[in-house]
Amino acid sequence: MTPTTITAGNDANASAEPTYPMARTCPFDPPAELAQLRAEKPITRIRLWDGSSPWLVTRYDDVRNLLADPRVSADTLLPNYPFPSPGLRARRRASRSFIGMDDPDHARLRKMIISDFTVRGTESLRPLVEKLVNDLLDAMERGPRPVDLVEAFALPLPSMVICHMLGVPYADHDFFQDHSRAILDITADPQETVRANDELRDYLTTLIAEKEAEPTDDILGRLAQRYVVTGRLSRSDAATMGLLLLVAGHETTANMIAFGTLTLLEHPEQAAEVRDGDTAVVKSAVEELLRLLTVVHTGRRRVALEDIEIGGVTIRAGEGIITAGESANRDPSAFESPDELDIHRGSNHHVAFGFGVHQCLGQPLARLELQIAYPALLRRFPDLHLAVPLEEIRYRDKMVVYGVQELPVSW
Repeated sequence: MTPTTITAGNDANASAEPTYPMARTCPFDPPAELAQLRAEKPITRIRLWDGSSPWLVTRYDDVRNLLADPRVSADTLLPNYPFPSPGLRARRRASRSFIGMDDPDHARLRKMIISDFTVRGTESLRPLVEKLVNDLLDAMERGPRPVDLVEAFALPLPSMVICHMLGVPYADHDFFQDHSRAILDITADPQETVRANDELRDYLTTLIAEKEAEPTDDILGRLAQRYVVTGRLSRSDAATMGLLLLVAGHETTANMIAFGTLTLLEHPEQAAEVRDGDTAVVKSAVEELLRLLTVVHTGRRRVALEDIEIGGVTIRAGEGIITAGESANRDPSAFESPDELDIHRGSNHHVAFGFGVHQCLGQPLARLELQIAYPALLRRFPDLHLAVPLEEIRYRDKMVVYGVQELPVSW
């Protein structure tokens, strides 16, 4: 069924709809309004930047059910797709990656790179990640104090790893990191967002062309030889796929390393367990930090393809949907004492990586990096502490991926 365009309601209804996203009162917690909606109106209309009023879904079970429902579309070209900002709307419509498509196109493109992101495939990167971690910590130890943990450790580690996997020169990290920030800034001017996207895609297009002429054993090299040279994928589409992996491959994990470290420093007893714990403890801690912090904090965006009855509400075909993972991961019906950090929580079925067929491709890689980074950092600097008062830390609340701007630390 083809979705139809749904217009905004009248002014009286519009004034009653809460604006999304809401502001945080505590930087470690989602907005308090989300908890209230989850308890009182778990599926409700909200107001976006463009005046549209999609449905916001806040309970854990409803979020999982909708993300797994084939009647829900991730296609960013559909009318009423609820974009987070005018810049991201302009960018997605000018350059659409497979995460903004439905099957079969989504599955076809994802299959081209899935083997590089399996648990077994990413586990083969463990020696590399451990070496990079140790090298970065060596440099921190030799350098001056205090140090910004974001610049010295959290950002370079996943950037180096994804550059290695893709075949992108890390020497160009300032270029792609600056452009990534511009792409993910929900306050950016649409022209600036599109410019950053186009320049980064052009950079990757040139790189892929070089790999067509001179094959390399990396993701972009394999895309070039297996799919571009054979005519199964255009060079531009391969570059768009590389752009997605490059941006997502370092932004989310970088913010989890820094923000997760800050969270552990605020819970010293649990930080000590991560520092001294065995593999099982560290894995459990990583899952708990992913759940608690949910750094992708602007929701998973979708459009209903058919009428859907859920939670006593009818979502009509063509209406936009936002599933709030940051709220679902704090749902007391799914997690006991959900607002508390508990690294021994055990079974942790969070939705920090989404759910369903569009679940994050890179989650095994993110887990590997986090499981190595946290304990190595805390073991190397057992008295690691903030070098400024907590109140002075600035947060990335205007970005698609939440975290800290800087994290000054010492030891």
